[in-house]
Amino acid sequence: MPSERQHRREIVLFGGALHQRGYVAAMDGNLSVRIDDRHILATPTSMCKGMMKPSDLVIVDMEGRHVAGRRSVSSEIAMHLLIYKLRPDVHGVVHAHPPTATGFAAAGLALNQPLVCEVVIGLGSIPLAKYGTPGTPELTRGLEPLIPQYDAILMSNHGVVAYGVDLHSAYMKMETVEHFAQIALVTHLLGKQQPLGSVELEKLMAARSKYQGSTSSAPLPLAVPCDGEGGYDSQPQEEVPVVARPSRRVSSRHR
Repeated sequence: MPSERQHRREIVLFGGALHQRGYVAAMDGNLSVRIDDRHILATPTSMCKGMMKPSDLVIVDMEGRHVAGRRSVSSEIAMHLLIYKLRPDVHGVVHAHPPTATGFAAAGLALNQPLVCEVVIGLGSIPLAKYGTPGTPELTRGLEPLIPQYDAILMSNHGVVAYGVDLHSAYMKMETVEHFAQIALVTHLLGKQQPLGSVELEKLMAARSKYQGSTSSAPLPLAVPCDGEGGYDSQPQEEVPVVARPSRRVSSRHR
């Protein structure tokens, strides 16, 4: 298991990456790591994620109470704690505002069309949570029904939260969400989407069950039926699983 010192360095590293890539601005966003069954190491409030030092981080218990650190706890810590409570397999959480994905969230659009095979394998689908005021129970209520099945969620008029077996995994999922949002935006600008069909999705499900490092049990996006002329109906449809979901695998380092 990584030491607390290693976790601190990792949070500073990925916080800097978020800021460098423009996924956060000013004092936006937050990151956290589960350091044991009772404590979370997290970024503090009111601090730029590109200017942190390991000593700036704070430790809280599973009720959000400040345990250690000279800075104050973020008002959004409840979102992180909810994810850790609902997902025992999760040991890292990243919340950020990547511009394109946040644009979809502000437009009220989920990233739920099966357009890119790598995204289907890695994340399944990326739903849109109802709006909730940051730092209030409204926010966690909107996320709660989605957290058990999904590994990344768009937050209406807010941003994105992603989580995984460790912080590295959570950060990579955040990058995947933003990259997919950019691709989806191009298809909107071109005025045409060509989603994968049910046969292709079934093949990807089989690949996902064997894909090393994929722990998502999220439902795959709904296959879009052919329109009879070789194209596809790209209108949004209700998101349902195409085939049975694989069992969730937890990294041996976190068992």
